Amino acid sequence: MADGTTLRGITWNHSRGFTPLAATAQRFGELNAGVEITWEKRSLQAFADQPIDSLAETYDLLVLDHPWAGFAARVRAILPLDELLHSGFLGDQEANSVGASYASYRQDGRQWALAIDAAAPVASYRPDLVEKHRLHLPETWEELLELARAGWVTLPGIPIDTLMNFYMLCSTLGEDVCRTRERVVSPEIGGRALGMLRELTGLLDPEIFSRNPIQIYEAMTEGDDSAYCPFAYGYSNYSRRGYSRRPLVFDGLVTLDGRPCRSTLGGTGLAISARCANPDVAARYAEFVASAQTQRSLYADAGGQPGHRGAWLDDYVNRNTADFFRNTLPVLERAFLRPRYHGYMHFQDNAGAPIREYLMRGGEDRVLLRKLDQLYRESLGDSPQ
Repeated sequence: MADGTTLRGITWNHSRGFTPLAATAQRFGELNAGVEITWEKRSLQAFADQPIDSLAETYDLLVLDHPWAGFAARVRAILPLDELLHSGFLGDQEANSVGASYASYRQDGRQWALAIDAAAPVASYRPDLVEKHRLHLPETWEELLELARAGWVTLPGIPIDTLMNFYMLCSTLGEDVCRTRERVVSPEIGGRALGMLRELTGLLDPEIFSRNPIQIYEAMTEGDDSAYCPFAYGYSNYSRRGYSRRPLVFDGLVTLDGRPCRSTLGGTGLAISARCANPDVAARYAEFVASAQTQRSLYADAGGQPGHRGAWLDDYVNRNTADFFRNTLPVLERAFLRPRYHGYMHFQDNAGAPIREYLMRGGEDRVLLRKLDQLYRESLGDSPQ
């Protein structure tokens, strides 16, 4: 490996997103003399919104959200990893994918990122508050509403999370979104999903509409007002000893019409900029980060939420996280995979706000669904689904 190689990476600003990459970069540099990898961070909102082509102008390594895959395939701002990594390694990654995490970064027959992190909305609760107040953890949607009426429920309600919850309910009710070019979802299923979300959020503190999952977990662990969150993208950090004032336990989702809710896949992928001057070094580092050994040891120990299934089943990793990974793995295994066509981000960036507005202030669900359909058709353009 050539001496004097310096790589810059950009990730997102949370212990789950930054510290495992800083740790792996440090160790990779120790193992490879002359290689220095530095990581910078951006906000969670910027992570979801900022186009990757602009980031690829500056950085060699990018941590990205899988709905960018279609855009990446079209503009070629990042390198296809199947040209840089051997097939045996990629085969192991695919075989050990957490749900559709590996496939989520595949577009147009190419692999654009490695799934180094896996997540989906899962349930969480404060075990000390549940015991102290003798609360019944809900198993069904109806029981969730009962607990919400008692004042113990919270959830993230900013636009992107509101949209993901809408996807979840539509899928659970039997209709995945964006499956035709004409509409997001049928008026019957969409209307029922909106009504259910409005009923639930109407029972909660309006402050939820300004909070993302991180802010919800901070509020749950630092205060004592909320004991249960029915669905928010999981963060194993909050189940770890000493990370926050009070730890959370994470678990599966409530049932709806006798079926477990089917949440929307998240997680992050590690990609290499097309402008990277040392793609071979970058590829070796990516392989190091995503490897089974690193994922279940250094990466997880540094606060990461691995993307390799072996880490999710590892006894050591689960002991350190109150069984976060074993408890929530079934949720991720059945999670809905968002669309990834070129243009999809226009829809995702704009569809959550009107749903959030409807939940906060009411309105006609069919008018809202027509607006979503219009945004969806705009986003499609000439893109194949």
